[in-house]
Amino acid sequence: MSAFSTISLPSPLQQAVDALGFTTMTPVQAQSLPALTGGRDVIAQARTGSGKTVAFGLGLLSRLDSGASGVQAAVLCPTRELADQVAKEVRRLARFLPNIKVSILCGGVPLRVQVESLAHAPHIVVGTPGRILEHLEKGSLDFSGLRMLVLDEADRMLDMGFEESMKAVIGYTPKERQTSLFSATFPESIRALCGNYLRDPVEVTVEVAHAADEIVQRFYEVEPDRKLDTLAWLLGEHKPEAAIVFCNTRRDTQDVAAALDQRGFSVLALHGDLEQRDRDEVLVRFANRSCTVLVATDVAARGLDIQDLPVVITYDIASDADTHIHRVGRTGRAGQKGLALHLCTSREMQRAKVIEERLGHALRWEVAKAAPGRLKNGVLAPMVTLVFDAGRKDKLRPGDILGALTGSAGLPGDAVGKIAIFDTRAYVAIQRNQADKALEQLRAGKIKGRSVRVRKLA
Repeated sequence: MSAFSTISLPSPLQQAVDALGFTTMTPVQAQSLPALTGGRDVIAQARTGSGKTVAFGLGLLSRLDSGASGVQAAVLCPTRELADQVAKEVRRLARFLPNIKVSILCGGVPLRVQVESLAHAPHIVVGTPGRILEHLEKGSLDFSGLRMLVLDEADRMLDMGFEESMKAVIGYTPKERQTSLFSATFPESIRALCGNYLRDPVEVTVEVAHAADEIVQRFYEVEPDRKLDTLAWLLGEHKPEAAIVFCNTRRDTQDVAAALDQRGFSVLALHGDLEQRDRDEVLVRFANRSCTVLVATDVAARGLDIQDLPVVITYDIASDADTHIHRVGRTGRAGQKGLALHLCTSREMQRAKVIEERLGHALRWEVAKAAPGRLKNGVLAPMVTLVFDAGRKDKLRPGDILGALTGSAGLPGDAVGKIAIFDTRAYVAIQRNQADKALEQLRAGKIKGRSVRVRKLA
């Protein structure tokens, strides 16, 4: 019997839980769900990958009235990536609830397009505080009937300067709402927020710890002019199927990615200045194993739905201990083993000492080696991504793409990887040695009876 059955979820939600294969609850789910489904305010401290999205997703869906109109629930997130992930999970959980509409409201998409989509109010809104506030001020969004508010990764929203926007958004909501706050860390600013906006909350603390049993952390002291060589050595030594390399600035992400590309690594850069379509394509390629190394700023430290990430590497030591913990938390998720490697110059030693004090134990230092710059250390990613100039609006489904590839194109099923469908385009990962054949056959054939432009994403 599923552990979720003890929560007395409505039948459609229990059906979704069973269909998704959830049999046991994570600690944050077991401790928070009874309060969430009972309408209590909740403060939950749990690190990334602890199952909190399922917890508050089931909580708000259990109290949703699908027959009523207007926005009933809202989830505030610090980044577009996290908003996308949350919305995707809520939709999965709501699969057996009738006519549930979930809208994502984030920057990077024209306001006009979102205003048009809000003409028929969704049941649930997921988005960033700034964009949601824009709609509330414009009058294209109405929170007067809101019953449930979730502040996800609240500490990160404060770190990113969203405090005033968050407070302004809350000002548009009824006082008699249920409010839930989820955070990996619990600084004084979060305590103040809880005191002002939550009523007699149930407090849930899942040991954030330092993931000592799940994540091995190693620190390497390096000279500034040897960082790139040492990074290449670490990647060549461990040969991870996927790795995130964290930098502190946009410029560094671009420079490091370019240097690794010259050495033969399958690498892409992710930072806040990318257009939405470019960000989507970077994340699709990294998630489907068409790219092995993602060099990113801290925009990627939260909210990326990347499964089985074996390694994270800190190229620049984080400016504070909380950011360090969030970076490390990208690996070793949901009980998986993880490895976190950190390059530290003499100028960054003070930051390392702050991290050591926060962790409460001595850091593990090892000797750094270096790969000469002239050597090509990289290994090409196992997959290649093909992009289709058609998507949801063209009624294109994953089954249509899979059928074309394994049917007329003649590819074996195991040569096809992840398929991602967006509104106007779709992406599919193909084994590298089969990609050219797949592209040739798709261009010569048709999908759903019509020609669709297909190209390789480079």
